[in-house]
Amino acid sequence: MIEIRNLKKEYKDVTPLKDVTVTINEGDVISVIGPSGTGKSTFIRCINLLEKPTSGHIIVDGEEITAKDADVKKIRQRIGMVFQSFNLFGHLTVIENLMLAPMDILKKDKKEAYDKGMELLARVGLTEKALSYPDELSGGQKQRVAIARTLAMDPEVILLDEPTSALDPTMVSEVQAVIRDLSKSGKTMMIVTHEMNFARAISNRVFYMDQGGIYEDGTPEEIFENPKKELTRRFIKGLRVFQAVIDSRDFDFIGFGAELDRYMMQNDVSREIKYRIRLVIEELVQQILLPVCDKPHIRINAEYAPKESECLIDIEYRGEKYDIHESENDLSLSLIENMTKELEYSFDEEGEANHVKARIR
Repeated sequence: MIEIRNLKKEYKDVTPLKDVTVTINEGDVISVIGPSGTGKSTFIRCINLLEKPTSGHIIVDGEEITAKDADVKKIRQRIGMVFQSFNLFGHLTVIENLMLAPMDILKKDKKEAYDKGMELLARVGLTEKALSYPDELSGGQKQRVAIARTLAMDPEVILLDEPTSALDPTMVSEVQAVIRDLSKSGKTMMIVTHEMNFARAISNRVFYMDQGGIYEDGTPEEIFENPKKELTRRFIKGLRVFQAVIDSRDFDFIGFGAELDRYMMQNDVSREIKYRIRLVIEELVQQILLPVCDKPHIRINAEYAPKESECLIDIEYRGEKYDIHESENDLSLSLIENMTKELEYSFDEEGEANHVKARIR
């Protein structure tokens, strides 16, 4: 239904979308997730041309809407948008907000627009608010009205840009219930959201956005249970990552220790786990590996999962095969084993890289 080819959007100082190519099928309900600043909102705003792409092509049902002679007003009739901030007209009643565009753009008569508007208000549970003004509504009610207003234009595609982000937490569920009902209607939908459980419940596809595009595309089960790519995995699991490379025997271990402490403080790592992380890294690197590495190149990657209060330390070191379990430093090895519940060694012959994975106890 929608083909996006080599979509790029750049601003003066940043390029949120570098090269996006994807096909969206009719009836797809797609949740767009990812860290802040990765172009999620920019992406869906480009689809209905609220943001003009720098380059690339967007084709809807065979018609290129990014063509120079494209009728933007007509395109926006087919692709509805629900914003974070509702964008209701404050001087109009709820029903008047719903009637305005169908009468003005679709040229429906007043009765037809009114009947359709009341039907949609019933669908979002707000029939009794038809004659109220937006200022008389709660945030959740305003967003439900905004969804009904979008539906009043009977769009082929509905785009929702973080529809619950501006709401009080107590109002989120009422809006999600309306969107969940809408997702079963057969409409093609794309929803930018930070609500992972909600995204998993309503979608048939999930786009994880990072590095200037759609970094990973899959079903909710694939993305949330078994992501194939590293950045997706980190985001889904809420991992906090610390990385360092030790490439000299004269490496600044004092500065390294300060950076490690700062990382653990920022992520509220408990005192006990902090101690274990530091001890495992120090014993592995300084006591076991450095003495046997003529030209050290040791990469340290620590991933801390706040929800589980768990840390996985992955240490890679180049050179000949050397299993730390064969170290003559029995004391250091014993200390490491006592601080971990998993301690695995592997060797990548093709890359000539040793790996140690230590899961802190």
